[in-house]
Amino acid sequence: MGEKVLKTAILAAEKAAYIHKQYYRNLSKVMYKNGKNNLVTRVDIESERIIMSTINRVYPSHGFIGEEKGAKNQNNEYCWVIDPLDGTTNYAHGFPMFCVSIALQKNKVTELGVVYAVVLNELFTVEKNKGARLNGREMRVSQTPKLETALIATGFPYSVQKAPGDNFKYFESFCRKAQAVRRSGAAALDLCYVGCGVFDGFFEQELQPWDTAAAVLFIEESGGKVTDYRGENFNIFKKKIAASNGKIHGEILKLLK
Repeated sequence: MGEKVLKTAILAAEKAAYIHKQYYRNLSKVMYKNGKNNLVTRVDIESERIIMSTINRVYPSHGFIGEEKGAKNQNNEYCWVIDPLDGTTNYAHGFPMFCVSIALQKNKVTELGVVYAVVLNELFTVEKNKGARLNGREMRVSQTPKLETALIATGFPYSVQKAPGDNFKYFESFCRKAQAVRRSGAAALDLCYVGCGVFDGFFEQELQPWDTAAAVLFIEESGGKVTDYRGENFNIFKKKIAASNGKIHGEILKLLK
């Protein structure tokens, strides 16, 4: 895609991260959307605005899909997929697992991504066919060969208290079969950690395009595997995702049947 595009994405992420730092553990107002479990803060809204304006100044013809403002010209050749604050509930409570996620798609194929967790000082960058990096260092998935020695991450939808697909049965199954299971509350970060070899696998349902767009490419470029629960090709508009180092993917899918 070119250095200019990646630099623009990083700049937009850094500007959003500055807002994250400004209000972190100093947040005076929290609002709700679609129920009491789905928070939105001024940080979500301000971060998305600064991301879109930063990109739009350089690429005015590009479309956007954003968590807060919805879609604009999303069928254009180039479209940015933005989560201004992944892990809003964590952020609102002062828990440091949150990030900004920005991806650029060309004809609905992700070409690059940036995920920035400012409090953790972790900048994940990825370009298609050019590898995945954390703070400039190339990353690879783990070599863990079996689920029984694997650290797995997962999450729950905002509607977990009433959703028919509540993930609890899968959570229990993985707790019994894997070495351990973690639930951080920030899907983009969890997925990037699969790409870094921190987690060996990840599964979740009811995710949105902005949760997965950048991080899925990060896993693929670091040698991992991403599918839906049936083992079929994943795209960001699918609701169920299974990701792994590739070696334990079959075992993960067996538990997700």
